Amino acid sequence: MDPAHRDLFDRLERFYDAVPRDAARAEEHGGLVLFAREGAGWPFYARPRLDADTPPSLADLHTVRERQRELGLPEAFEWVHETTPDLLATARAAGLSVLEAPLMVLDPQAGPPDPATLTDVPVRVLDPDAPGFALDVAARRAVAAVGFSAAGTVPGDAGPAERDAAMTELDVAALDEERAAIAAGRRLSAVAWTPQDGALASGMAMRVDDVAEIAGVATLPAARRRGLAAAVTATLAGTLRAAGTDLVFLSAGSEDVARIYLRVGFRRIGTACIAEPTALI
Repeated sequence: MDPAHRDLFDRLERFYDAVPRDAARAEEHGGLVLFAREGAGWPFYARPRLDADTPPSLADLHTVRERQRELGLPEAFEWVHETTPDLLATARAAGLSVLEAPLMVLDPQAGPPDPATLTDVPVRVLDPDAPGFALDVAARRAVAAVGFSAAGTVPGDAGPAERDAAMTELDVAALDEERAAIAAGRRLSAVAWTPQDGALASGMAMRVDDVAEIAGVATLPAARRRGLAAAVTATLAGTLRAAGTDLVFLSAGSEDVARIYLRVGFRRIGTACIAEPTALI
């Protein structure tokens, strides 16, 4: 590990460990900790324990995978390669497929650009007190579902009609949790939106103290190559910075996607690893 980045990577590890604990039960299995969500919502992952003396072993991975299957959870693992370099080979030996995603941080010496310089589509941060908040959250999630079903940056046919078909009504508990997280400064969401077409791109951020991760940035395939993802990211990053967040980071799904974030002021510092079972064809 680059000594100049040691403190930064330590802060990221503490962030990754803290984010799930408000909504999940933590189970320690050897060198891994499994976060099992309690109640409805996006399932979490297993990752290296903060206080582990040795890297996770092959036996630890097998134990956690069995526990994930027992609980009906995805067999998902996440870690930073620079912090736990031995885990990459171990995960592959366990038969897992590993995505090596560019890990990027916002340049601390420069603020993100004005979103209006990146696209002509307005971007707005979701307001939990607005009358249309429930619809906004549903649209943000639907954009992500459609966008990530056709991953990458290549334009496609799926657009507002497919987004509307993917929209589902959120229950009261889910909306209350979203409002509470925003009010506490732990979450932030934004959409690129027009009166004619509705939400075309969306993204969110999770925050713990002065560290935040931007995630779930997606654009409807029919609206790609218009600067929308960059504008959503710049909006989230700028809002986080204005709120006193001095470390803003994200993981790009590919090198092509990483180029979008370079436009916003993010720079690569390492690799985020995301492992899951190899798909059977």
